Order: sequence, then C-alpha cells, then structure tokens
Amino acid sequence: MERCPWCGTDPIYVKYHDEEWGTPIHNDLKHFEFLVLESAQAGLSWITVLKKRSNYKSAYDDFDPIKVAAYSEEKISELLRNAGIIRNRRKIEASINNAKMFLNIQREFGSFDNYIWKFVNYKPLVNKWKDISEVPATSNLSDEISKDLKKRGFKFVGSTIIYSYLQATGLINDHIVTCFRYDDLSTTIKELSVNKELD
Repeated sequence: MERCPWCGTDPIYVKYHDEEWGTPIHNDLKHFEFLVLESAQAGLSWITVLKKRSNYKSAYDDFDPIKVAAYSEEKISELLRNAGIIRNRRKIEASINNAKMFLNIQREFGSFDNYIWKFVNYKPLVNKWKDISEVPATSNLSDEISKDLKKRGFKFVGSTIIYSYLQATGLINDHIVTCFRYDDLSTTIKELSVNKELD
C-alpha cells in the first residue's frame, strides 16, 4: 500500500495520514482544533504537534472556542506551565484571540464551516501531484484566506499555516496520485457531488 512519503513509518504520523489528513471536515470544533494546532506548529514539525495533541485537547477544554475565548491571564500562566503543550506565550495568546474571532465568524456566517468552505465553492480542490516535491507550501487560495482572516483580527495565520490547515481539513486534497488515500478521497468527493446534484 503506497502512501505519501512525508508520514514515514511513525505510527502516529501514519494513522493521521491514513485516517484524517485530507478528509473533508464540517465540524466547527474540528476547524478550531486545527487552527490552534497549525498555529502552534509555526516553526516546528507537525509530528511534534501531533504527539502533543491529546495534551492540547485536555488543556484547551476539548477545543471549545467559547471556553478558550474566555481564558484569563491566570489561565495563560497555567498553560505556560503545562509541559504537555508548546509553551510559547505569543502562540497561546494568539489562540485565545483567535477563539474570539472564530466566534465572530460563527455569528456572521452561522458557522465557521460555512465561512471557510465558501472559498472553494463548497467542494474540495483535488490536485494531481505525482511527487511530494510538487506539493506547494502556499497557494493563491491560502494567500486569500490568510489575508481575510488577518483582516478579521486573527493572528498566526500566515499563508503557509493556512495552506497546511486547508490540507489537514480536506478543503484541498494534496495526497499524491499514487497514494491509496488519493483515490479513496476522490471517490468520496465524487459521490458527495452526485448526491448534491440529485438533491
């Protein structure tokens, strides 16, 4: 079974690749989770963040943006003492700020999911990369979304972070064409499109 080479043989990475990466999500708590984790990753490797994911889930109240938005200075101090997460004050403060901005988007669009998927016309973008070296770090789409999020007050949402977020949440399918997940996800996307047309 061929996979995208970036996941290597680490069981955590392989499970993430096989079960999550590139799978379209439509759950606001998941969207917020990935925004927090991707922002925390800045300057680090993704595997570092994945290994701390369960600690983040516990420390961040299951990634509930309502609770995170209300975090106090006392809570920030608590998070800075938590060895299970990345103890970077700027990233922690950004996650709290972003929770507040996330709630603003929910109020404006009904859900964050409605907001983010409109950028791809509610259908995942399927690329056809033959080699991992072809996969970009940014795109015009990630530039556009990054710019819009920054305008709305988000922090730590540069184009590279946002491109990774789009890959993770399935707005973009960047599995290489020889990866078994490429066909799996492409088939799922086609079925969803057909069902939508029938509706």
